[in-house]
Amino acid sequence: MINLNGSWVAMPTPFTAKNEIDFDGFKTLIDRQIKYGTSQLFILGSAGEVTLLSLEEKKQIVKEVIKMTKGRIPVFFSAAALTTEASIEFAKYVEEQGADGVVFTVPPYVLIPQHSAYHHLDACMSAVSIPCGIYNNPSRLGVQVEPETIKLLSDRHPNFVVDKEATGSVAQLVQVQRLCEGKVKIMCCDAPGYSIVIPTLAVGGSGTANIGGNIIPKEAAKYSRPWTDMQIVEECRAEYFKWFPLLMELYTYSNPIVIKAALKLLGLPGGHLRHPYEAYDGEDLKRLEKIMDKMGVLEKYSV
Repeated sequence: MINLNGSWVAMPTPFTAKNEIDFDGFKTLIDRQIKYGTSQLFILGSAGEVTLLSLEEKKQIVKEVIKMTKGRIPVFFSAAALTTEASIEFAKYVEEQGADGVVFTVPPYVLIPQHSAYHHLDACMSAVSIPCGIYNNPSRLGVQVEPETIKLLSDRHPNFVVDKEATGSVAQLVQVQRLCEGKVKIMCCDAPGYSIVIPTLAVGGSGTANIGGNIIPKEAAKYSRPWTDMQIVEECRAEYFKWFPLLMELYTYSNPIVIKAALKLLGLPGGHLRHPYEAYDGEDLKRLEKIMDKMGVLEKYSV
């Protein structure tokens, strides 16, 4: 089983001017992540505009990205869907294509109770043998997967390896770590408000599942390392505090609005946003450019 740790970057989906998937752009962004020390990639998450992609487009992305990454960097794909059956079907496709892992969520909008969340995730994990994770994001999904549910899933599924947390609760992190005893690695998201990066690492988490690494990949890799000694702890704090203003700016609006604007400022492929997202421009874009310039991001990473 893959031991996820460090910086797990949630990538955007680049589009061409014709509104098609930009696979050359994907390769450019992936090569850049490998160059700067990212540990693994997450594809088809919220940063990837996944709800705005057709099923065929998602399958194309899985197939082509695996070709670009196999043997170079581990890649997990989201199998989030509106039904249990659809999640299972897509997860099986991901496994057939040779992916390193797959991530499940509770279905959005339906607001299922906790026992239904367990049965849904249990069925999904039972359907594949590759490493699995869950994306626990109640702000987008409406349901929080409780630590006790995560524990039950961990006991039942040897291939359940990572809990991608996007909650503001430090108690959630502590309980998952306590109950699962490290078997399920905790990788925290940037949301909500970068509030759990330090707490996640402090309770023994394995790293961050982040969007900041799309813009400052080398720095994200540095502040996302597990806390194995005090030198790493001090370096993490210093790096995280230094880049906090930029990280907050990248979350001014929902993913991937600001990320794509920042990629464009760097001359990197990302392309437009699909509707109903709207471009980050005007005074907002000027502020972003000013921050990136002041912090040396434009000088270091522009192509």
